Amino acid sequence: MDVVSDAISTVRTGRPSSRRLRVRGRWCVRLSPYDGAGFHVVLGGGCLLVPEAGGEPVPLGTGDVVLLPHGAGHWLSDGPVTAAELARAVDFEDVRGHDVRDHGVQEQDLRHGQDVRPRGPCVELLCGKYRLDRGRMHPLMAELPQVVHLPNRLGAHPELRSAVDLLARELDDRRPGACLALPGLLDLLLIYMVRAWLDEAESGVWPGALGDPVTTAALRALHSDPAASWTNDRLAQAAGVSRATLARRFGSLVGRPPMAYLTWWRLTLAATRLRDTDAPLAAVARETGYAGPYALSHAFRREFGVTPGRYREALRAG
Repeated sequence: MDVVSDAISTVRTGRPSSRRLRVRGRWCVRLSPYDGAGFHVVLGGGCLLVPEAGGEPVPLGTGDVVLLPHGAGHWLSDGPVTAAELARAVDFEDVRGHDVRDHGVQEQDLRHGQDVRPRGPCVELLCGKYRLDRGRMHPLMAELPQVVHLPNRLGAHPELRSAVDLLARELDDRRPGACLALPGLLDLLLIYMVRAWLDEAESGVWPGALGDPVTTAALRALHSDPAASWTNDRLAQAAGVSRATLARRFGSLVGRPPMAYLTWWRLTLAATRLRDTDAPLAAVARETGYAGPYALSHAFRREFGVTPGRYREALRAG
């Protein structure tokens, strides 16, 4: 495993959901804050994204992709809107339409909330959500900005562009296996959006850490085998540098020493295993590098303030 894969897999739960929407004329919809991540793919036409928490509106064009990794509330509209129009916007959850599995769309005037004869250019969107468990969010995911806008630029992010093209084709031509293909493509879309942000970010902790070969080598080693008997000397050897060089570069870029990061990551993995599996505590301890259930319980309680057993019980009760 690598950092990006692990950062996404530990926080993501369930399957993504999505809806396809086609509108014409004057329209404005509001998307409420969500305890997950939202995304939009502009399949045709253009629109405007207005962040609820302030900031400049973001124009979106055909082929653009936007990720809202912290589930921030926002509006989508055909163009500039007044505060009064935002207040009257139709809630996205109330928009009549169909799930993408039904291959159905609605054309309606969303600004006034009633069906009218369509006028003007058609705007077609794929809007969706990823379910996220924010209790153990990797700092890479936490560092993502409220809005990640990835414009459709020639030659930029070919994997992302391919995923968008495949999504559009799958929606237009429903073929056998679509019920599995669509969620899989949406999972790929999330990975490619995070990759694209890392490639384009001009500052930030994790873009810098993953751009440094020494830190990247050390992180790859820790994520590939977190249960191994790592020491600073062994990790420095895996990264091909001295212990002092590793400590300096890793600490300055990641924000904590290598062994402190490893402890945090092991406990994060343990919490994920407790959430997603029925594995006994001894097996969870073995998988995450602890000598036995007692050692894991002691470290887990220090990190999360609760024993692993009570942690699992609380998840099942909730």
